[in-house]
Amino acid sequence: MFLFSELPGLLYRFRNLRTFRGDPLAFLTGLAQHHGDFVPFALGFLQFVLLNNPDFIKDVLVTHHEKFVKGLGLQRSKRLLGEGLLTSEGEFHKRQRRLVQPGFHREAIQSYGEIMVAYASRICEQWQKEREVDVTEEMRRLTLAIVAKTLFNVDVEQEATDIGEALTTAIRLFKLGMSVQMANFLYRLPIPSVLRYKRAQARLDGIIYRIIHERRASGDQPEDLLTMLLRAGDLEGDGSQMSDSQLRDEILTLFLAGHETTAIALTWTLYLLSEHLNVEERLHHELDTMLGSRLPTVNDLPTLTHTRMIFSEALRCYPPAWLISRMALEDHKYGGLVIPAGTHVFVSPYVLHHDQRYFPDPNQFKPDRWAPDLAKSQPPLTFIPFGAGPRNCIGEPFAWMEGVLVLATIAQRWRLRLVSGQRVEPAPLVTLRPKYGMRMVPHARRHPAWN
Repeated sequence: MFLFSELPGLLYRFRNLRTFRGDPLAFLTGLAQHHGDFVPFALGFLQFVLLNNPDFIKDVLVTHHEKFVKGLGLQRSKRLLGEGLLTSEGEFHKRQRRLVQPGFHREAIQSYGEIMVAYASRICEQWQKEREVDVTEEMRRLTLAIVAKTLFNVDVEQEATDIGEALTTAIRLFKLGMSVQMANFLYRLPIPSVLRYKRAQARLDGIIYRIIHERRASGDQPEDLLTMLLRAGDLEGDGSQMSDSQLRDEILTLFLAGHETTAIALTWTLYLLSEHLNVEERLHHELDTMLGSRLPTVNDLPTLTHTRMIFSEALRCYPPAWLISRMALEDHKYGGLVIPAGTHVFVSPYVLHHDQRYFPDPNQFKPDRWAPDLAKSQPPLTFIPFGAGPRNCIGEPFAWMEGVLVLATIAQRWRLRLVSGQRVEPAPLVTLRPKYGMRMVPHARRHPAWN
């Protein structure tokens, strides 16, 4: 059994912290490769364990999830997101999840498909042949408009850029590895980054409270998630309804989580297709065969197998939610191993998805590894792009449907190619964004249906 008292001294701990902040992906990958599946380590004054084994991951995220709470990053995020689904804990989280869940039932999600395709088709029409676009920004604008329309029946296309910029500003203020105490201290300082953050938060709050107040004042009550939340009482609890501040927290959380991860996943997918023309060719063949000149629908999803395989492999290569963090509430034993109370537990989908044991040639883009017969043999909890256990992403089915339908809609019309000189490198912030954006040039497909 490893004892945390055996961890090296302060110099080593702070050297670790500097290395982790500089390149978290390389740091965590190196820990797993050189030290195994259960790796105690220290960053500054904090103690951590990296888990990179599906049995260990299941034990913490699923079997004994109640013994762990959300970790460092999401606790800091409470300043932005309040007590939304991503940051709340315990009975309050269970209550909020019960109230939000109807918006993500299968029947509700099926009804969203037409909106997803319509918005994706609209952005395709806005692109011009051989006119450069930043695909990261385009996908964020698209997915934000989709989540606003499907869940809240509001049109934010004109405000999508402002909302996206405000979210980005807010996300970037607090760095990985920064303690909650340091973040709180920084927030009190009148420094430019903090002032930008506060302006961004005010912009977001203004938009969201306007949506809430307009819906409350309106006689029109469409059957969407916002109306459900406004009407809903907690029937299993005290029967109370959400306050405006609670609604604000949930709407902002769904805005962020509902558009950011899918936008990043689509960006990496379009980049990978541009680098693997044989895969792109097979995609176009499937779309031409299954769809012809018509746009995809929800009913086409079962037949778009190669499209889904491509999206799955992009999620493996570049999982937007690249790090899952928990903190042990009490000493936790697994076999002969112990996670002491107060220890922060890291599970990295990025590290796990690049493990040779579970994904041969892990640095190669191979959608065929997700062929239906092969995918069934994949060991459980080795592919976790949306997390695992009771705290897994509530919008996972939404994201899968959106990813496949949007990819199919774009690939019908366009081939995208990187701009000359575009640097491509992942930036592990809250999500795994392209560090330098993703500037690409659309080229119209030479297909009879689009000529």
